[in-house]
Amino acid sequence: MPRRHLHMTGAEGAALRTALRTLRAELAVPEAFPDAALAEAESAAQAPRLPAADATDLPMFTIDPPGSKDLDQAMHLARRPGGGFRVHYAIADVAAFVTPGGALDAEAHRRVTTLYFPDGKIPLHPPALSEDAASLLPGRVRPAVLWRLDLDSEGRVETTEVRRALVRSLVKMDYAGVQQDIDCGTAEEPLALLADIGRLREALEVERGGISLNVPEQEIVARDGSYSLLYRAPRPADGWNAQISLMTGMAAADLMLAAGTGVLRTLPLAPDGAVGRLHRVAQALRIDWPHHMPYAELVRSLDPQLPTHAAFLQECTTLLRGAGYTVFTDGQDPSPALHAAVAAPYAHCTAPLRRLVDRYASELCLAAAAGAEPPEWVLSALPALPKEMADGGRLANTVERECVDLVEAALLQERVGETFAGVVIDVKEHEPTTGTVHLEDPAVVGRLESFGPELPLGERVRVRLAQADPVRAKVLFTVA
Repeated sequence: MPRRHLHMTGAEGAALRTALRTLRAELAVPEAFPDAALAEAESAAQAPRLPAADATDLPMFTIDPPGSKDLDQAMHLARRPGGGFRVHYAIADVAAFVTPGGALDAEAHRRVTTLYFPDGKIPLHPPALSEDAASLLPGRVRPAVLWRLDLDSEGRVETTEVRRALVRSLVKMDYAGVQQDIDCGTAEEPLALLADIGRLREALEVERGGISLNVPEQEIVARDGSYSLLYRAPRPADGWNAQISLMTGMAAADLMLAAGTGVLRTLPLAPDGAVGRLHRVAQALRIDWPHHMPYAELVRSLDPQLPTHAAFLQECTTLLRGAGYTVFTDGQDPSPALHAAVAAPYAHCTAPLRRLVDRYASELCLAAAAGAEPPEWVLSALPALPKEMADGGRLANTVERECVDLVEAALLQERVGETFAGVVIDVKEHEPTTGTVHLEDPAVVGRLESFGPELPLGERVRVRLAQADPVRAKVLFTVA
């Protein structure tokens, strides 16, 4: 879970873009693909390994942000005769294009994951694949790993099938359009069922004790000849779409566990003191959190469109630290096996264009469903995957953290000396004159220092911007 989603909207500031280029250089982010990897990608794009099965009769659709081209998933939703639902979920078949042990495969293992910067992304695979030949673009026949999940009337998975097949998405939708069509009642049944199934799956998530964080996106927007930071709250359709992916990841984990070989996405329970800290943040933001109310229940009650709730949801991501991957083979007992936020075994398998491990999880699930042994190239790569993904995850987290700090500093550097209204949301236990302040406008969470009395936890204060240094990516506020 990223610290904050962040992207630029109409912001063409030269200084900011220069600072982002400098950041990429400092982090040694691999931008250009090696010639050998590019050549392999071009060749594979022209001649992928195609499956024999044809499922292009399914009228599938994708839901992605406007302008995105790396489309990992497409779906078709239907009612089952006699009750329940049938979900077809197609995942881009990256293994149809990437040859194990080749230059393209080696580069994917070096990159591990797509990296997102406010002004663009550094892709896991060359755009010839990730944004074209392997992407589930509308109107194109594509090889896919096709899941079929049959659900009962309460949204519980009854049967799972997964196979390779050719698919064709008919239309690319975005979240705003999907939400509008469903709210207005103009959505055709395959799309309207997204709300029905999504709500049922959300109810099951509550039942098992899971939690999904509706973390707002932080946007850089043009305003009065300058730029500002705002929050964009996620829509219900964002959550319904995520539930389809979560359901598939849980089904994948079950398949691999039954087969005795696999790779799980895991998350430990929150460490001691972490929830207590969130209680202090809730108090600071004047969010009513009775001590008898479980954390998950509180989070579900929040409205991410309210600035104080948005700030609290950002702080909740601290409970998601420590996520990793568990590999198990030959029927051994995986430990750890649980994803605490999902409250069930779970696997990453639905974003292979953007995440390395998903390609391997798909192969393991295909083998498990067929009652066959996984390919040797998968088994030989499994032991190294947890460390590779951990290293890639650390870089991705660093990119996200540094981008937020850099953007905040860059957009505030002309406002040093100004005062803002804010709320003290955290105070260091052993250094009570240092803490964190949340501003509602602009959408900034920054370091706060007091050169006099202790900071008043939970109080609304006037703060002065003392420092905004884009070079050092540092923002500092003092009590005004």
